[in-house]
Amino acid sequence: MISSDETAGSQTEKKTATATFAAGCFWCTEAVFLRVKGVTKVVSGYIGGTKKNPTYKEVCTGLTGHAEAIRIEYDPSRITYEQLLEIFFYTHDPTTLNRQGADAGTQYRSAVFYHDDKQKQQATEMIAQLNKSGDFDSPIVTTLEPKSTFYFAEDYHQDYFANNPSNPYCMAVVGPKVSKFRKKFKDYLKQDGE
Repeated sequence: MISSDETAGSQTEKKTATATFAAGCFWCTEAVFLRVKGVTKVVSGYIGGTKKNPTYKEVCTGLTGHAEAIRIEYDPSRITYEQLLEIFFYTHDPTTLNRQGADAGTQYRSAVFYHDDKQKQQATEMIAQLNKSGDFDSPIVTTLEPKSTFYFAEDYHQDYFANNPSNPYCMAVVGPKVSKFRKKFKDYLKQDGE
């Protein structure tokens, strides 16, 4: 398995920026962010652990330290990092430690993997604002972790929702998250042809 760090090009050449989020099962998170205007690419993978080149089976044990995560490439002239953070926080439950619904374990933790000090500061400020807002019944437990090596998940995990719409998990969990996103974030939806 190849880490994305070995294949990533210069962000200035592409005029894109990168964000990395973990919000439970990456099938859900990927399906949401693929629909966000200004997002040019979303890849599912593993980050934050100690084992090199982990497999899905190994990450599922919770013993590698990795989180199921997505790496987002986006055009900052069309969508800001703060807007991506807002979508991230409101499309999963950032108040449950190491759990999203029935998925439990550190691999399902809520985490922002910041790429620089500015992203860390923006995430810190947003967490503080959200905790004061009263929008959540409990304090946010999302961790802020420095970006480390991001390992691509196996091919069958990429575009999972689009490729498996009749899968029971997709119908019961992923589909409702995408619907929630569409309702709450209408202004952030990609238009036809994007």
